[in-house]
Amino acid sequence: MKSSGSDTSKNKTFDYDKELGKLHIELVHLQEWVKSQGLKVVIIFEGRDASGKGGTIKRFTEPLNPRVCKVVALGVPTEKEKTQWYFQRYVEHLPHAGQIVLFDRSWYNRAGVEKVMGFCTEKEYREFLRSCPEFERMLVRSGIILLKYWFSVSDEEQERRFKNRIKNPLKRWKFSPMDVESRSRWLEYSRAKDVMFAHTDTKQVPWYVVNSDNKKKARLNCISHVLSKIPYQRMKIEPIELPELPDDHAYVRPPMDYQTFIPEKY
Repeated sequence: MKSSGSDTSKNKTFDYDKELGKLHIELVHLQEWVKSQGLKVVIIFEGRDASGKGGTIKRFTEPLNPRVCKVVALGVPTEKEKTQWYFQRYVEHLPHAGQIVLFDRSWYNRAGVEKVMGFCTEKEYREFLRSCPEFERMLVRSGIILLKYWFSVSDEEQERRFKNRIKNPLKRWKFSPMDVESRSRWLEYSRAKDVMFAHTDTKQVPWYVVNSDNKKKARLNCISHVLSKIPYQRMKIEPIELPELPDDHAYVRPPMDYQTFIPEKY
């Protein structure tokens, strides 16, 4: 079925499901290549609230093995973590050989929400801007493939999505008091993002901006770009032959009514 996306974009229609299916096949090949070559991949997803990061991550991981492709979405740091080196709690989630790790928000919390909401000191903020580029260069030098995506959404589209979340009981959990506060500090977040880019959009680890006013196109464009940035080869899929079931005459199983089945309401 043709779809133009449900957001404000007025671009030409496209077959979203078909294109996503094609990308999913390529993601499986990428996964197998990462495993076979022992690659270590980190992909960071950042952006404003309701910018479409979560939906893109969900579509990215949908066809993949969760043991190979892991999503990291850390909560508020504990009292113990607050005393650690800032990057420490993120380092423990970095990939081992043959693994892809997606960060649903990352160490860039310090340059965004922590800065704007006053959750860190000015000294901690300045130190982050100074040390983050070197930290990321260290990761790259260690052999990690590091990609950073910023999901850009207009204020009008963000407001439309917020209102949809408020009205929809299935999405209401996504809307938090922090979202309300963030909305009132739109300009401060914009300024913080621009300063962050000025310090961390480096040649070695650049930021890639995703226009996310149209969620569906943002998902396809982001996944497609990831595939273009990690050189991989399509893997040969070996055929699988199911063995014949063994003869079970030598074993008599207990009656089915010995087991407690759930009610079949559907």
